[in-house]
Amino acid sequence: METIVNKVASSGLVNFDLESLISKETVKEIDISNWLWQGLVVKEKEFKEHLENHNWTQYENTLVHITCSGDAIVPNWAYMMLVKNLSGIAKFVSLGSEKQLYDAFITTQINNLDLSTFKDARVLVKGCSEKEVSSNAYVLLTQKLLPVVKSLMFGEACSNVPIYKSKVNK
Repeated sequence: METIVNKVASSGLVNFDLESLISKETVKEIDISNWLWQGLVVKEKEFKEHLENHNWTQYENTLVHITCSGDAIVPNWAYMMLVKNLSGIAKFVSLGSEKQLYDAFITTQINNLDLSTFKDARVLVKGCSEKEVSSNAYVLLTQKLLPVVKSLMFGEACSNVPIYKSKVNK
């Protein structure tokens, strides 16, 4: 009986899935619109009272995005105070939508990648994901990987698009 060989497994490809950077993370939102005076204005004293009485432990080890669904001008110090209260509790904090949070978090994760794993490797960046990964994340990842990889491809092992191949025999 002939042995079946998994050519993908034996190809030496290093698979990289950008979605894996965010897929296991719990996301929480803080909408400060209810903390505004008459839904319009941040009053320092009342805002500080909301901060003091808020349950911050619910954000432990989560990704938090801060929003204001109301039509208000929020001073920067208010956001700074929110971050101060989340510091040491939340894993990551961003201002804006959940999509903007994912973009900021993935950017941070890409910038902190240990590139030694990819040195002289044939890297395949997965193309499909359940959560939306921004095009910018693919741009940043490509910039980080090009100087160290032997080759870079996009897609799936069975059908990929070659992006880069080193001219130097690595």
